[in-house]
Amino acid sequence: MGIFGKVKGLFNDKDKPKEFAIDKVDNSDSKSKNLLSDKQKLGEGLKKTKKSFFDKLAKTVAGKSVIDDSILDDIEEALIASDIGVETTLKIIEKLESRVKKENYLNSNELNSFLKEEIGTLIKDSCQSIPNISDPYVIMVVGVNGVGKTTTIGKLANKFKSQGKKVVLGAADTFRAAAVDQLVIWAERVGVEIVKQDMGSDPASVAFDTVQSAKANGADVVIIDTAGRLHNNVNLMRELGKIRNVMGKVIDESPHDVMLVLDASTGQNAIEQAKQFTAATDVSSIALTKLDGTAKGGVVIGISDQFKIPVRYIGVGEGINDLQEFSKQDFIDSIFS
Repeated sequence: MGIFGKVKGLFNDKDKPKEFAIDKVDNSDSKSKNLLSDKQKLGEGLKKTKKSFFDKLAKTVAGKSVIDDSILDDIEEALIASDIGVETTLKIIEKLESRVKKENYLNSNELNSFLKEEIGTLIKDSCQSIPNISDPYVIMVVGVNGVGKTTTIGKLANKFKSQGKKVVLGAADTFRAAAVDQLVIWAERVGVEIVKQDMGSDPASVAFDTVQSAKANGADVVIIDTAGRLHNNVNLMRELGKIRNVMGKVIDESPHDVMLVLDASTGQNAIEQAKQFTAATDVSSIALTKLDGTAKGGVVIGISDQFKIPVRYIGVGEGINDLQEFSKQDFIDSIFS
């Protein structure tokens, strides 16, 4: 469906954290929702994003037979307002401007195709499969409080367990009793092992004990929770670096994945958090939560482009099975459907 057809919208303080409302997470999902495929759930989840963007873009180009210099600024404004981000928007506009000059004009139907093609080049491909290694595969999860970090860990544990993998969780966020308690609830709910220590314990000690236990007991996957504090970069780097180093002493090259959890509904704040964490540690993947409740889904494009880090998982609902493996093609198809 083109921009000028029946489409009404595309890409379109902080929300109250759902992370602490674990007792409200729907483990069963409704019967009707279970009948939806992942791609259909994604399409439903992106409705607000699509409406927000297409509404803005349709108003910008309404009544125009060609895309010329006079409306490029309006298109730029529509992209920025969709939380794609200034840096990524400028890349799109520069290429669009070059194409307009090269071809003298670009009609409205071609604009839709151009945007779809260009967005495809900006989003980094992601691989979710865990490689076959002799030791447990270690995932260290980072992110600020309230983004859904612990909930994401619980849903990840459920996903891996449903694949027949033995999972061990490490409660290395020892600064908040709520974080440890919540992770314990998730471990019990999913039916996986958890390693924890007393409040205020050294997070690196918890991480060490977790990977050591996982290795000794033949686990397949280890997921380490870390403190959700965005303090100064020096302290953050020191703490995360210490956790990484002690795990590497038990399992070579671990952690194999440092996953940053971001809340899509915060838009540009999510990009700022990504800047802080990528400056503090080597982030290798991103999980983007709460994509279904926001019109700021364009942030997926900006984050993937600016940081060259794959978005590996997306949250499209509160159900335990609503953490999806991110598919670039499915995302683009859903946005432009």
